[in-house]
Amino acid sequence: MTADDVATFPQLIRTAAIMFGDDDAITLSGESIATEALSFTELERRSALLARGLLARGVGKGSRIGFIVGNGPQFALWLAAIARIGAIAIPISTLLKSAELVRVLRQSDVSGLVVQRQLLGKDYAQRLMDALPALARHDCAQLRLDELPFLRWIVSSGDDLPEAFHNEDWVKDAAELISEALLEAAESEVHASDQMLEIYTSGSMAAPKGVRHGHGPAMFRANYMRVMLKIQRGATVRATMPMFWVGGLMMTLLPAWAAGATVACTEGTSVDSRYAMGSVLAEDDQIVYPDGMVFWALGMTETLGPYSYGDVQRVPGYPLCAPIDHIAERYEVRVADEHDQPVAVGETGEIQVRGYALSSGLHKMHRSDYFTADGFYHTGDMGFVEGERIHFIGRSGDMIKTANSNVSPAEVEEELQRLPGVHSAYVVGIPDPERGQLVVAAIVPRDGDIVDFEVIQSLLKERLSAYKVPRAYFLFAREDVPMLPSNKVARREIERELMRRYAAQ
Repeated sequence: MTADDVATFPQLIRTAAIMFGDDDAITLSGESIATEALSFTELERRSALLARGLLARGVGKGSRIGFIVGNGPQFALWLAAIARIGAIAIPISTLLKSAELVRVLRQSDVSGLVVQRQLLGKDYAQRLMDALPALARHDCAQLRLDELPFLRWIVSSGDDLPEAFHNEDWVKDAAELISEALLEAAESEVHASDQMLEIYTSGSMAAPKGVRHGHGPAMFRANYMRVMLKIQRGATVRATMPMFWVGGLMMTLLPAWAAGATVACTEGTSVDSRYAMGSVLAEDDQIVYPDGMVFWALGMTETLGPYSYGDVQRVPGYPLCAPIDHIAERYEVRVADEHDQPVAVGETGEIQVRGYALSSGLHKMHRSDYFTADGFYHTGDMGFVEGERIHFIGRSGDMIKTANSNVSPAEVEEELQRLPGVHSAYVVGIPDPERGQLVVAAIVPRDGDIVDFEVIQSLLKERLSAYKVPRAYFLFAREDVPMLPSNKVARREIERELMRRYAAQ
């Protein structure tokens, strides 16, 4: 069996160990924790030990196991141990604060939870205790929490663990009760149609959304991305995005695993508004891609990463991402009206996607709330059809409705960034009793420049229809631009700040 043939995670991990052996699979350059490396052989052997221990502790097909672990060998080990025995691996963001963390843990119905003890100087066992004060009244043998009714055990490591936590040896020591033959028997009952993953994409602005994915689709996409990204055996792939989200998982870890490449991790990942995803980037901030690189267009957690790509990096007038010129294998895309009917060329509608690797559903949510009757997913992204090409014009929730007219923030931002002294701009709508919304803008000046708002207003009136021209401008320093951990600009926070500043004028 080769990587192209695998249809389940247990097949992937065993095949990779045979094919790539003692080559480094994943490394970590630690800051507050130890530097670590695992070969493909070690990854298979050590995850098998954990998997046998989990089986002995009652974890099996369909068990819902969460793990709060940063990028590195430990993430790969726990993912492998959980997924290879048919349990559902639920990676949970290390960035969640207390209220968000409790919401995600409750929504996900986890019965077991693995917690990395230390990361970037933070004690995550203590963070969980702070988020769930009731844990202090329980020991590990009697874990019964009203807040998390299905949670029965928590595992971590290190000294002085709270009484509610088992040490990792609790899992490892139980492995002797399960033979290698029994592990192989369990793995043989894991099928491509079984759920492998549940990835949570929210928790701060809205209810947490658990996106389900199966073994077959995840393995198919790992190999697809391996080919598209041209990852070769022996290469080093740097993990710049968190693996608990689809970007790090499907753009680095799993494709590199399938290719026999080394994933190089650092203890933390960074955000920077100069390279924010889904924003109008200044021309001098756009990455210059080498020849042969793919110009990715749109993707999402529900599609296990990018489902489209373009022939060019940007088209004038559509600055948010590459155009949709090509659709990834085994996906279909359409632009539809409010009745889920395809729009004509020259019209705008919602981009909808359907295909093999599309999420099978969202945990605890009605399928009809997110899917059309014929199986297309409501992405919430708006697209303009130009012949065979689709242009992304923004999220439906980001469009501004002012005086009965629609304004695309991206169009105004692109014009602003062409004006003297403006490096970046963020255009939002704030409530207005007469016009519905007012168009307002946050401006980040170029280093050392002074922005004259009167000049900007005059120039914009020459370039844009009057209803698109902002009614007010506010200066932001680069470090004041609020960011989400996913390296997207936190537009709702900008809205709230601009509402505050506008009211204070």
